[in-house]
Amino acid sequence: MLALDKAFTYDLPAELDAGVGSYVRFRFHGKLTKGWVLGPTSDLPARTLPVMRAVSPVRFFDAELLGLARWISTRYVTPLAEVLGALSPPRVASEEPRAPAARDRPVGTEVHRAPASVWDGYTHGPRLERAIVSDEGTFVVRPAPEDEQRVAVEAVSACLAGGRRAIVLVPEASPLPATVAALEEAFGDRLVVFAGGDARARYRTWLRIKAGQADVVVGTRPAVFAPLPALGLLWVARESHPAHREERAPYHHVRDVALRRAAISGGVAVLAAVCPSTEAAALGLPTVVPSTKRWPKVEVVRPGREGRAPRLVRALGDVRRAFLFSPLPGAGVAQVCRTCSAPAACAVCGGTLRASAGEIRCVVCEAPGRCAVCGGTTFGVRRGGAERVEAWAARTARVPVARITEPRLPAAGGEVLVGGADVVRDLGVARLDLVAILDADLAARRPGLTAPERALAVWMEAVGWARPAGSAIVQTAHPGDPAVQALVRGSPDRFHQRERDRREAAGFPVGAAVFRVIGTEALEGELAEHHPITSLITSLGGRTVCLLALEPDRVPAFGDAMRRLAAVGVVERVEAEPHL
Repeated sequence: MLALDKAFTYDLPAELDAGVGSYVRFRFHGKLTKGWVLGPTSDLPARTLPVMRAVSPVRFFDAELLGLARWISTRYVTPLAEVLGALSPPRVASEEPRAPAARDRPVGTEVHRAPASVWDGYTHGPRLERAIVSDEGTFVVRPAPEDEQRVAVEAVSACLAGGRRAIVLVPEASPLPATVAALEEAFGDRLVVFAGGDARARYRTWLRIKAGQADVVVGTRPAVFAPLPALGLLWVARESHPAHREERAPYHHVRDVALRRAAISGGVAVLAAVCPSTEAAALGLPTVVPSTKRWPKVEVVRPGREGRAPRLVRALGDVRRAFLFSPLPGAGVAQVCRTCSAPAACAVCGGTLRASAGEIRCVVCEAPGRCAVCGGTTFGVRRGGAERVEAWAARTARVPVARITEPRLPAAGGEVLVGGADVVRDLGVARLDLVAILDADLAARRPGLTAPERALAVWMEAVGWARPAGSAIVQTAHPGDPAVQALVRGSPDRFHQRERDRREAAGFPVGAAVFRVIGTEALEGELAEHHPITSLITSLGGRTVCLLALEPDRVPAFGDAMRRLAAVGVVERVEAEPHL
């Protein structure tokens, strides 16, 4: 609880052999409670109770990780105990007797090295490589699409050659990202994958990492906390991916935690993506990019009905392997009830009705399609979506056409795939003949302040599959749109500048700390004292809900106030960095 977010002093008997990071049992207001040892203090109360016992022989964090946890607690206004609980996977006591003994194994220098460094072909590349070997710093890397896996391998190689260890963070674990596969091939048993699996397997892997059994840790969000000694590199792959944000408390973002941990450990943090986030671009970090343009030719055409632009239809007749990005699922959207002529809406929840697989269902509650006015079940449908694209593409292409929901690349023998954002993953060098972006104009109509950025990141990853010799077609009625122009150039620099201006005008400037706070009616007046950049107030279910943006240097005082107000019942919940 935020109201109890403070440390309490207890006497720690020497015979318990406990210290910083130990998980112990003690009495708190007469009840048996568990908690973590944070270290000694000179601020002693008149009376202290003893810690009763050590729950586990494992030290779950050291002073360095404790410093990181304290920073997260302050930055995201979340209880320190909640952060400490996130530093390790759920404990499985039966795994601890079998845990490998801790050893301070030197990293060694036998590492995978390519005959020529990939960094020689990148602006600021040699500077990054030197920093990874023996220095510290932070960088943004925008790799050429065909280098995405290679640059990660080269960076880790340089880190190990310098006698330090590395953490590589990926947004998703399934299917296995090509970056992870490349790292496994390069480093073999020196690498541990910390992603997926049941609680027992995750805890066993974590204990291996803590014991010094790995030089490289690859994983999803929790891997940013991996207890890896001599840490020299934190590599955030596909940095702009939304899965790098933790949706549960503590609501941290891997990008920011990686930057902070690198600063604490004296290592290098790298934010890598074909299209980095606007937040990463605004940091003003050295940006490592190819010295020469390495991007597919992107042709902009006006949209055709159901995505059938004449130029795309002609191109499909000549290609063997292609991907058609169609963001709308189904075969069309119901427009009007044929029985009563009312606008089509779900009778259960009022949501949009979509035709898919021969039936009409609500996209919100998935109820069978019935008119909200008369209960009718027949509708006039505006045709369009991935099912319709699959149908007309199959009549056009000379190779098989398949609509997919699971990520994969077209068959080597020839295939055209149709899919949306969910199938655009880290699948390796694709070498497709053609990538087409259909319905690009939908991005401007998506809800959310960051919708255009998310769309561009997906488009650029998909178009990157056309490297090294393919091409791309994007269908849009607005060829001058900043996101479309960024896709054509293969560079999001101008787009990011426009995004910074747009978000500034909306009241949520890039770099501001954003919070959603829920509490009583008194909350609005209390928040005004912190001089927010923007403050939006509404009521929901008898509670006051405030969305506000703060200058970063105001966050510590804001957090202290939220803890104080939580103790008197004014603040009920604080959520950091909500999706906008």
